[in-house]
Amino acid sequence: MNDQPIPHQGGSPADREAWRALLRSMLGEEAAEEAMRALDAGGFDPAAVAKAAGLPQDPGAMSGMLAHLQRLLANPGGGPVNWSLAHDVARQAAHAGGDPSVTAAQASQVSQALTAADLWLDAVTEFAPAPGAYQAWNRSEWVERTLPVWKRLAEPIAESVATALADAIGAQATEAMGPLGGAGGLAGLDPAAMMRQLGGAVFGMQVGQAVGTLAREVFGSTDTGLPLLETPGYALVPATIAEYSSGLDAPAEEVRHFLAVREAAHARLFAQVPWLRAHLLGTVEEYARGIAIDTARMEEAIRSIDPSDPEALREAFSGGVFALERTPAQDAALRRLETALALVEGWVEHVTGLAVAPHLPHGVPLREMLRRRRAAGGPAEQTFAALVGLELRPRRAREAASLWAGVEKDGGTAARDAIWAHPDLLPTAEDLDDAAGFVARRAAAAASEQDLDAALASILDEADRAAREGEGSVDPKAGTDETTRPDDDTPTG
Repeated sequence: MNDQPIPHQGGSPADREAWRALLRSMLGEEAAEEAMRALDAGGFDPAAVAKAAGLPQDPGAMSGMLAHLQRLLANPGGGPVNWSLAHDVARQAAHAGGDPSVTAAQASQVSQALTAADLWLDAVTEFAPAPGAYQAWNRSEWVERTLPVWKRLAEPIAESVATALADAIGAQATEAMGPLGGAGGLAGLDPAAMMRQLGGAVFGMQVGQAVGTLAREVFGSTDTGLPLLETPGYALVPATIAEYSSGLDAPAEEVRHFLAVREAAHARLFAQVPWLRAHLLGTVEEYARGIAIDTARMEEAIRSIDPSDPEALREAFSGGVFALERTPAQDAALRRLETALALVEGWVEHVTGLAVAPHLPHGVPLREMLRRRRAAGGPAEQTFAALVGLELRPRRAREAASLWAGVEKDGGTAARDAIWAHPDLLPTAEDLDDAAGFVARRAAAAASEQDLDAALASILDEADRAAREGEGSVDPKAGTDETTRPDDDTPTG
């Protein structure tokens, strides 16, 4: 007589359908159905699984938790980050507090301000205006236009996070999901792979929240110092500029023009210095690839939260589950990045001050207000700092602005802008410590180069003169002896 239990289907239809939807998001349609058949053959009971795994046993709570997990684990684009989720979270965060569409009047004001900005900048920089249209965006548009670059920057970090999460939590998940494995269990379900999907989802939520929050703070496309547009161009966010202007003594029109000049200066620099965009983004990627993960802290953070609450997962990640244990190579990359960002911001600050001086009575206080705002930072910057250990706003922009001013005073606008010709010419972090010394060393090097050029020119002139004198003393009959000419067929002797 067969003593094996008769297969049965346990649990309510709603719970079973919730499990089926979850499996479908992880395994696909066909594999999910096969997995459910395997579970049914083993006497699958959702309530028993929930009890064994420490999950909610109430049918409604269980269905809700599985629905949350299904949304988290569904990743239509694949890859280490759930960018669909990141996009949705970013849009929601950008909309928080309102996100009105740009009116025709606002678009016209932005266009006029950017047109004037380009005219004013023509007088203070060698760089030509950037190609591309003048654009006015609301916050959601800022998210849409910049998310592709955030994707490029975040994915190296996300890959490390997903791998660490799978390694740290995989064994724990395997134990918790014991009722799904073994004889009659869910063959083919890899808890580590599930954790990678979960890590990609939670990281996507974290990045989306940061990008959406940043969208409520920025004035244009270049506030972070990073080139966030795929192609050169200009963009301002009128709603944020209006909110910022309302708390200042300067007229709103002056504030708009000042910020337009900053945006246009950034756009020129990124458009006319071909290597700069790749240099900055490549340095961020180089730094991000070496992010170290504290797996013990991550495991503790995940263990202490309610798996049915995606927001709790996101908060656990934002609480600092990444160990910022940088390697020497990472430290070097971070120094290069911070210095490059400071040089970009310092150059923009300097040329903006020059450009607005004849036109905006409040140019100097506006410049100082922007400095204080940059130093204070904001919630999105704090989020990114916790996420990747990277300060988006450069800390040494003031020193960089002084350095650019010193170079210009010594050699003029052309000499200042010529430094951007090659990355090897850029000042270093040590040069920012001693701007006067950098200017003096440049002057000495230029003088030495002039002396070398003069000496080389003298040598070439002397050689040329000697050659001409030698040509004048040559015997015109030399080498024409009739007995030795190769075309003479007459025998000799």
